[in-house]
Amino acid sequence: MVADPDFEANGLLAALSAQERIRWTPLLEHFDMPLGRVLYESGGALSHVYFPTTAIVSLLYVTESGGSAEIAVVGREGVVGISLFMGGGSTPGRAVVQSAGRGLRLEARAIKDAFHRAPVLHLMLRYTQALLTQMSQTAVCNRHHSLDQQLCRWLLLSLDRLDGMELAMTQELIANMLGVRREGVTEAALKLQRSGLIRYARGHIHVLDRGGLERRACECYAVVRNEYERLLPNGIAV
Repeated sequence: MVADPDFEANGLLAALSAQERIRWTPLLEHFDMPLGRVLYESGGALSHVYFPTTAIVSLLYVTESGGSAEIAVVGREGVVGISLFMGGGSTPGRAVVQSAGRGLRLEARAIKDAFHRAPVLHLMLRYTQALLTQMSQTAVCNRHHSLDQQLCRWLLLSLDRLDGMELAMTQELIANMLGVRREGVTEAALKLQRSGLIRYARGHIHVLDRGGLERRACECYAVVRNEYERLLPNGIAV
């Protein structure tokens, strides 16, 4: 367990009252999140909730055939495992670390106990509303907008959860997240690179013009970001 967790490194933890911090300090545990680590599988029982601090986690919808597509991303603004305090102990999706880093985790029993206290309940429900907005907007985006617009949205949401302008990410992994063929991601990335918006080399994407990405993205990114900023004390950034 963590003797002195860094509450300020995660947006939801940073918003806790002093009284709640005292309760949670002996319960939180530091947790390494290497690239590709699965935090929970479809249908599996959730033992913990996870508060990323430097990692980004992809929430994936999994089909019966084994295919998957990303429906939301969670980083330092939020929590992974909302089904634990929404009344269910499992979920039909999968959570996978898409950008390596660290986080804090809390046992299922502890978050259930905490959720019955009004201040935590209200905060978690606001976060859940923001996360559901991201999920629904992702579904709309994947259905109605071009692949390069989807890639711009995905890059911007990832950047919001990291320091700096560089992501360690292969095109194959991006294709899995977006639920498309790798060749499509390659073509979309080349378009962005030729436009001077990004530089891609050896599994690293360096964003050269964030403003240009925002102008090229569809409205889905702004809808999601505005909802996080409206509902959460620190928005997406911490």
